Amino acid sequence: MAVISAVHSVSSLHLQSHLQRLNNGEFFFSTRPRKMKVPLPCHHHHHPIYSSNAFGCSDRTSIIINSTSGSSTATSAVEGSLSEVEKIKQRFRTWHWKGQYSINYFVSSDSPQQLQANHPPLLLVHGFGASIPHWRRNIYILAQNYTVYAIDLLGFGASDKPPGFQYTMETWAQLILDFLNEVIQKPTVLIGNSVGSLACLIAASDSNQTLVRGIVLLNCAGGMNNKAIVDDWRIKLLLPLLWLIDFLLKQKGIASAIFERVKQRENLRNVLSSVYGNKESVDEELVEIIREPANAPGALDAFVSIVTGPPGPNPVVLMPNISLPVLLLWGDEDPFTPIDGPVGKYFSSLPSQQENVKLFLLEGVGHCPHDDRPDLVHEKLLPWLASL
Repeated sequence: MAVISAVHSVSSLHLQSHLQRLNNGEFFFSTRPRKMKVPLPCHHHHHPIYSSNAFGCSDRTSIIINSTSGSSTATSAVEGSLSEVEKIKQRFRTWHWKGQYSINYFVSSDSPQQLQANHPPLLLVHGFGASIPHWRRNIYILAQNYTVYAIDLLGFGASDKPPGFQYTMETWAQLILDFLNEVIQKPTVLIGNSVGSLACLIAASDSNQTLVRGIVLLNCAGGMNNKAIVDDWRIKLLLPLLWLIDFLLKQKGIASAIFERVKQRENLRNVLSSVYGNKESVDEELVEIIREPANAPGALDAFVSIVTGPPGPNPVVLMPNISLPVLLLWGDEDPFTPIDGPVGKYFSSLPSQQENVKLFLLEGVGHCPHDDRPDLVHEKLLPWLASL
């Protein structure tokens, strides 16, 4: 998400705002791994960091407490005093991917069983530097009518950050496909922000997939980092600087110093404010959502791997192969993937070329529409979902 922009600001402080507004791709946090079936009981484990006895695990898709019981009444009273982020964390579960990586995820089934049966489940996929709680303003609205899943991609949030792992866009896409296969096991609507959007798009373009029902892209990234956007003069101009930053980040001491500065609260707040249209949405809770996982072991390695790694498949190549329903929601004040940049221009041209694609431009909204102005996102998203 916005965190990666701070790499540039730390490397050259006076270029911070300039770089953020010139970038038309995005540096973001996530080979095709061999599929390996994992026994379903492991899906029910709560994440050890956020374990709670408040929610039962007997039903794989439902974690609602029976409100008629005395214990659930007490739990409801406790829940009433918790923030949305704390409530979400209480419902964290763990899925073991490929038999070796612990992946943190969330599932909510607050909607009536009849609605769940008639509506496809949703899977929310965050962007770089973010995690499941970044959807705190969306989950419970969507859960009124849908079973909502959210996932921390490998390298982010409370999911594993294996040392020395080489992250690629294809890795995250395969993780998503395996999660659909092994955990959700139903045709699902993928909803992603930024690099999470691109991971969803790559997953949906897999000719073997049968479990993607539709795709929602919120300010889709053009690649895992800005080196993907080489057909824009602004990126060409900055490319030598980007390569220099790559070189510096590969020096362990320099990378550590930069990352420590990036994680400072005030730096995070400043960068987030620069990519959000609605500045009131940049609260202390948001800063902590980004900052907390960055302090975990392995976060620095993941950060460096993503910034310096290959950009991955280009959406221009992927979209012609997508026949599923696609909803594009784009904040018009996004400095990372602006609507007048190569990626934005391409996506804005699609509705006239592909009947399965719908686009809505959201005025006064930045790079993370779902958290920036959730009301505008829900206004367009909910009717589109209902039409499926």
